[in-house]
Amino acid sequence: MECIRLRIQDLDFGHSLVYIRDAKGSKDRVVPLPVAVKDELQFRVEKVKTIHDQDLLQGFGKVYIPEALSRKYQNAAQEFRWQYVFPAKKLSTDPRSGIQRRHHVLESGLQKAVKIAVDRAGITKRASCHTFRHSFATHMLENGVNIRIVQELMGHADVKTTEIYTHVMEKDISVISSPLDLL
Repeated sequence: MECIRLRIQDLDFGHSLVYIRDAKGSKDRVVPLPVAVKDELQFRVEKVKTIHDQDLLQGFGKVYIPEALSRKYQNAAQEFRWQYVFPAKKLSTDPRSGIQRRHHVLESGLQKAVKIAVDRAGITKRASCHTFRHSFATHMLENGVNIRIVQELMGHADVKTTEIYTHVMEKDISVISSPLDLL
């Protein structure tokens, strides 16, 4: 859900950051934007801009935003920066308000896309969207990132939750130096 709820304003290409809002535990957090996907995401943003402009011309272009923000910023729902990075193909009627607008893609659609990509890549292990989260934490720890930083990136309230990822790390004791050798 964190991925499909991303809004245009959550992508900071200048600083290579992604702002994840109202994530697990209703907390916000920031994660690095991978250089490998930066160009593709910028292209996606351009496509979303085209879709949004077309929606505006047809009298639509609003997205859901929290009610308190909607009251404070009355035109925010139709501003480009509030649009979803992964918008649905079709407009739909919001059951809460009765307003026709473009929502984000469905979670099930993302799950199906990941399954297809995993199959096409020839990966035989079971993999899901959540697998990427686990892999992210594990690889960060394997690359020597401090566990407290990984805890923050993952949005874990307790470092013990982050420590779970240390058990799957590749442990190669042969590459570790004794502290005595560092004197």
